Amino acid sequence: MIAVIQRVKKSSVTIENKTVAKIGKGINILLGIHNTDNADDALLLAKKIANLRIFEDEEGKMNLSLKDIQGTILAISQFTLCANLKKGRRPSFISAMAPDDAENTFQKFVAFLRNFGYTVQTGRFGSKMSVGIINDGPVTFVLDSKQLK
Repeated sequence: MIAVIQRVKKSSVTIENKTVAKIGKGINILLGIHNTDNADDALLLAKKIANLRIFEDEEGKMNLSLKDIQGTILAISQFTLCANLKKGRRPSFISAMAPDDAENTFQKFVAFLRNFGYTVQTGRFGSKMSVGIINDGPVTFVLDSKQLK
């Protein structure tokens, strides 16, 4: 499971010209789910993200967590993060989890974050979405559950 985590001033998801989710200060998560991922991967990433100290304190140092700043999360499933670009010019998505299973795994990931006490907005799984991100910093991290084990 791979997550692109962005510290944001605000973020939103629009589908067919209608805003379906939006947050203020917090974290935008783009989540790719591989066909080998499971609930353990979702929990591992959720725990890591829930406790990251990536927000600035009064001295400008990344010392504060999302909880410390009372921030929120916008989580968006993005299968293209699972692309293999080694051969040819067209990405292969063979390692991405099948949509039904991926949606269930994504929902588990969101539930874990909510169980940690966070407000989580989401995009709409399987929809063509426009994502608006005002990156704060910019501060962006990539986490891979396989590298955290």
